[in-house]
Amino acid sequence: MATDSADQTRQILAAVTAGYAGNFAVRLWDGTLWHPTSGPTPFTLVLKHPAALRAMFWPFNKVGLGESYIFDDFDVEGDIFAFTGWLRHLVSRQDTTGLWDSLRLLRGLLRLPNQKNSRDRSKAGRPTAGDHRIAKEREAIAYAYDLPADFFRLFLDRNMQYSCGYFASPDEDLDAAQERKLDYICRKLRLQPGERFVDFGCGWGGLIVHAAKKYGVEAVGVTLSGEQAKVAERRIADNGLEGRARVVLCDYREFTDPTPFDKSASIGMAEHIGNKNLPVYLGKVLSCLRQGGAYLHHVITLRPNTPYPRWTPFARKYVFPNGELQTLLHTLASAARVGFEVRDVENLREHYVLTLENWVRRLEANRARALELTDEVNYRIFRIYMAGATMGFRSGVYHLDQCLLVRPHPDGTAGLPLTRADWYP
Repeated sequence: MATDSADQTRQILAAVTAGYAGNFAVRLWDGTLWHPTSGPTPFTLVLKHPAALRAMFWPFNKVGLGESYIFDDFDVEGDIFAFTGWLRHLVSRQDTTGLWDSLRLLRGLLRLPNQKNSRDRSKAGRPTAGDHRIAKEREAIAYAYDLPADFFRLFLDRNMQYSCGYFASPDEDLDAAQERKLDYICRKLRLQPGERFVDFGCGWGGLIVHAAKKYGVEAVGVTLSGEQAKVAERRIADNGLEGRARVVLCDYREFTDPTPFDKSASIGMAEHIGNKNLPVYLGKVLSCLRQGGAYLHHVITLRPNTPYPRWTPFARKYVFPNGELQTLLHTLASAARVGFEVRDVENLREHYVLTLENWVRRLEANRARALELTDEVNYRIFRIYMAGATMGFRSGVYHLDQCLLVRPHPDGTAGLPLTRADWYP
């Protein structure tokens, strides 16, 4: 039976890989190797048991392949980005060959044994996706961000920016690119000493510390993650910024301050609030700003008129339970509806490709420590989700938009310079 399963596995692989321009190796559970073509093999697909290929592709749902990886039906040795390139070929092939090819694949898969790795497949406490009530939002944010901070330090930069950097060149150091991103945000907002600045979704406090320290503002960070708030408060203290920077632990809907802010930002936070709640969120930001105040909205968006990629449901289940991407069109329309004026839009998606590549390589280099801090399942979740997201930004399905919005004065004036020359010193 094992020999039959090995032969059937090789036949299926040969069929689905037809037309793939690259090469790779497959190591079966019995130790034998299979190659689609000759040449270098940037990655090896390791099938752990005779039913591994069936576990990867059946049933044809949108999380099965990711689950079969994180629960060890198969592994990927070598270049994970080459592996996602092969997956992209499979998706493209299915789109072009249609139902008949899918039925042939199904018949082949069903000839394999029906089993999965016995590793525990539960993730206890996962919140219900799409429920944006404050209590459920708090659960979702805790699920996404309350892993040990030292785990995130394994792959993030020294400022712990869990959003894309701003690279001067593809080979630039991640720390330098993230420092440049923080500075770019502050320059876009034209922060001035003595101004009041609020960062919604402040994460581990990188932006508020940078803004208070380098630009002399009074900075307030708002977060719903208790673990992130603790780290941010320690960083404020370590930098001697008590009295100039502080963190408020609450949902954005609960945030109040008696004094209007001059400037505001959110960096990778709006993805959590849901399409329906976007006008509510933007209305809250507007209400916190003085007239003439500016807001920088930094957000991952979905290309208009494009369905969610096949890999997105995996990330929504295992990484960001309440995550929901808006389009740029919905973002700008919502901003205008609540009273913002749109002054600038910039798409930085290529920078997210470079950032994710850095994150994955750093995580892989620190695998042993990642397993000490969490476990193999969490390590694999982050490795595969970030590699898949890279493919989305590279193809243009995902965008990273920075939108500069202003709350105009009643007479329509916005108080902005005539040019952007000060953004590019």
